[in-house]
This record gives sequence, C-alpha cells and structure tokens, in this order.
Amino acid sequence: MSPLVDNGVYVDGRRVETPTNLDDTYRLMDDHDGLAWIGLYRPSPREVASVAREFDLHPLAVEDALTGHQRSKLERYGETLFAVLRPARYRDELETVEFGELHLFVGPDFVVTIRHAESPDLAAVRRRMESSPALLAMGPEAVLYAILDEVVDEYEPVVAGLENDIDEIEDQLFGDSDDDALSRRIYELSREVINFQRAVQPLAPMLEWLRRGSEKYRVDVELQRSLRDVLDHAIRINERVASFRAILDNALTVHSALVARRQTDTSLQQNEEIKKISSWAAIIFAPTLIGTVYGMNFDDMPETHWDFGYPTALAAMVLFGVGLYAVFKYRKWL
Repeated sequence: MSPLVDNGVYVDGRRVETPTNLDDTYRLMDDHDGLAWIGLYRPSPREVASVAREFDLHPLAVEDALTGHQRSKLERYGETLFAVLRPARYRDELETVEFGELHLFVGPDFVVTIRHAESPDLAAVRRRMESSPALLAMGPEAVLYAILDEVVDEYEPVVAGLENDIDEIEDQLFGDSDDDALSRRIYELSREVINFQRAVQPLAPMLEWLRRGSEKYRVDVELQRSLRDVLDHAIRINERVASFRAILDNALTVHSALVARRQTDTSLQQNEEIKKISSWAAIIFAPTLIGTVYGMNFDDMPETHWDFGYPTALAAMVLFGVGLYAVFKYRKWL
C-alpha cells in the first residue's frame, strides 16, 4: 500500500489538483498558490524527510513523528504547528481500548497528516471539508479543527463500551461471580481507563490554546466557536472517564471488603464446626473411659463385687455426660 493515501491542492476551499506524488504536490501548490493537504499512512523515513525539507519542519518535531509513541500534545515551531493525537477505538470482544497515533504538521499553506493506525477516519474528514468550501477556505487550522473533531467524536463509542463494562462489573460485584476473575477484570478495565484518560486529558488545554490564538496568529471567529464546541465535548468525555476511574477504584475496594468478609464468615463457620466436634468428642470420652475401665475383668477392684457396682458406674457415666452436655450447651458450643 502506498504511504500517500490522499493528496490534494485546494484554492478557496475547493480541490483543484490531485497529485500522485510528493514532488508534483510541491510544484502544483506553488503554481496555484494554494493549500496542500497531504495524507500519509505509515510513511518511510525518506518520505518524511522529503516533506520536512519542502516545508522546513523543525528537526525535533520530525524526530517525534519518526519515533512515534508520543503523548497527546500541541507545539508551535515558528509558523508551523505540530500536533500529536491518540485516536482510540473500543474492541468489545476483547474488552480493550485500541490506541493509534496521528501526527499533524500545520503550516501557513499546508497540512501534513502522518497516520500510524486505521483510526481516525481521515477520509471522512476530507469529505466533510470538501463539502464545506467556506470552512476549508479558512485555512490549515480549519483542517486541524476538523481532525480534532473527528478524533473526539470517535471517543464516544469507547466511552459507551467502557460504561457498559462497568455496569456489568457492578452487577457481578454482589453476585456469585468468581472472586479471582472479577478482581482481574476490575484491574484490567482500570488500566484501560487510565490509558484512555491519558489520551483524552491533554485535549482540553490544546483546544483552549488553539481557540485563543495570539496577537500574531489570530483565529477566525467562526472557527473559534467550532473549536469551543469540540472543547466542551472533550471536557465532558474527560469528566466521564475520570468518574469511571473513581467507580472502578471504589469497586475494587468494595470487592476486597466482600472477599475478606466471605473469608471471615467461612473461617468462623469452620471454627464453629470444630468446636462442635471437639465438644462431642469430650462428652463421649468420659463414658468411653469409664466403660473401658469397668468392662475389664479386674478381680481386685472391690466395687465390681458390690451388688450395685455396675449400676452405680453406669449412673456415674450418664450423670457425667449430661453435665458435660449442659456445660457445652450453655456456652453454645453445640
């Protein structure tokens, strides 16, 4: 698959050229004095170096784009903005959040996107912008806004998936689920929520910074309103994700308490059973001992020759057993 996924030169918000390679793009954007929007998918270092030379990109930003594994951020190098976004999608069958990475270079007359995953759907962003020439005519920062909007919109199914998993955990918490499996599920889901929060949390300050602009780089009023809408959406998602993290922390605490209580109840029940067994053993021991002694043929035991010797021994056994039973019953060991 060619790393050049889509490529266009735009004038007044309308596509006028669709170059098939980077060199033609550079030439045609100069000929038309237009905006170049270059979409790359997992490009090679050579292709990134070509873009860097043409648009005079800062070496540190280029290094980040080549290295990858960056946090979400927005930086300005002269007239060029460099943004890193962490798009995400939820995989229901695995109950995991799959993260991508998107790098953007936004200059006075160009937008370069370097995508390292299937998400976000930049083709949908391009179709939306091409169907709104007035928005696209606002320039490269309007393209950046549209991409941010798409990334934030794609977070919604992730939030819904995580929320559904949390609801299932709350149902299992007071049910008859396996303790080890539930603990593992809570821990793994907590890790997914933390990773998702790391992707979402930086967006609010990024969008606020973009919306404000500066004395040198002023933002169109309509674009400011659009950025504000995305900002509100990002703040809501971040708040919901923060609440997910708190719920899972509480769920883990409650689950640990329930497991401890069940273990304590089981231990107490076992102790009661042991007490009962010990009590009955003590009761049975005395008659058994007396019966064993008097059941022997000892001629030198005088009481064996009494008329009431054996009945007396039997009565002693019964009285002793009843006495032990009363003691243990009173102490509720039986």
